[in-house]
Amino acid sequence: MTHAFTIQAHLPEDHQQATLIGRIWQPNVGPVLVKVQADGVYDLTAVAATSSQLLELDNPAAAVAQTKAPRLASLEDLLANADVATRDTSRPWLLAPIDLQAVKASGVTFVASMLERVIEEQARGDAGRAESVRKAITAVIGDNLSSVVPGSDGAAKLKEVLLEQGVWSQYLEVGIGPDAEIFTKAQPLSSVGLGDEVGIHPKSVWNNPEPEIVLVVNSRGVTLGATLGNDVNLRDFEGRSALLLGKAKDNNASCAVGPFIRLFDANFSIDDVRRAELTMRVDGTEGFTLKGSSSMSMISRDPLNLVEHAIGPNHQYPDGLVLFLGTMFAPTQDRFGPGQGFTHQVADVVTIATPKLGALVNKVNFTDKVAPWTFGLTALLKNLAQRKLI
Repeated sequence: MTHAFTIQAHLPEDHQQATLIGRIWQPNVGPVLVKVQADGVYDLTAVAATSSQLLELDNPAAAVAQTKAPRLASLEDLLANADVATRDTSRPWLLAPIDLQAVKASGVTFVASMLERVIEEQARGDAGRAESVRKAITAVIGDNLSSVVPGSDGAAKLKEVLLEQGVWSQYLEVGIGPDAEIFTKAQPLSSVGLGDEVGIHPKSVWNNPEPEIVLVVNSRGVTLGATLGNDVNLRDFEGRSALLLGKAKDNNASCAVGPFIRLFDANFSIDDVRRAELTMRVDGTEGFTLKGSSSMSMISRDPLNLVEHAIGPNHQYPDGLVLFLGTMFAPTQDRFGPGQGFTHQVADVVTIATPKLGALVNKVNFTDKVAPWTFGLTALLKNLAQRKLI
């Protein structure tokens, strides 16, 4: 991976006043929850054994700020050991900053990506048909539905019109209807972190990264912070059938989260999430570069409203959850020929960044070539028991 993993590149631009937590793998110990500062990472085990447990405290940010935790490692050294291709497993490295939380995602939350989902559906997952379908769809419904409030009377009237014209879609239903799409993105402990490989299914020929902000929510439904995520997506699988969503979304290493969780405090709040501007860059080995962005100000449902759709009286998460907020980024830039659009190639380097959360970088590989996921719930429980933390 031709990328410099540095404090300047990966920490928030205002990291000196940020409350950052992460997880590292400590050789001969296991996963350790840490406070992240420019001068090093500090052991939070005395405060909480897991990221999930920390977020159940009444005021996690205050608990992290007040603890006098022992220093475990240099942040520079951890970042230098981030790239999985050159990682020295005898030294500590960074993990995804989440652990026991359910990993959920909200879909079709931006108009731009909503239209692309409709196009995938109409093209039946065939990238070669996408451009002609795109023109036909936008000729009927236009390309600007940003004024439509999901679940409103106006949205219901628009649905009636589109039904009459024969262009209603399941994606429009969740995009402007009363019920948001909330799905399971990955299993607890399966997410990969900074410098790890992300996976695309070897049978997929039309796929893409999805740069997203990820909210961190405790079991009481309280949103306590945010991080970055890559909701790796197989457009051809989902386009063939919505019933293939699980296979399109949940594969080995198909979920990247990190580099760190930034907790809400006096210097960072949900309003910063609402104002965030994400950038994304894909660099291919053949010299291809794709750049994109996603503005949270364009989201059609408020982030906290999406949390209410995910957790509440009808659905509990005893270990909390993280919630991907969706993306307005749906790449259409041709990579190999006119009308072919974008798809990943092995060894692509994906960078997702926003000033208040830092940058998440991963390299693409096939899901059957990425390191298999082996450290699950049983392994974590055994590890914590051996360390007398449970």
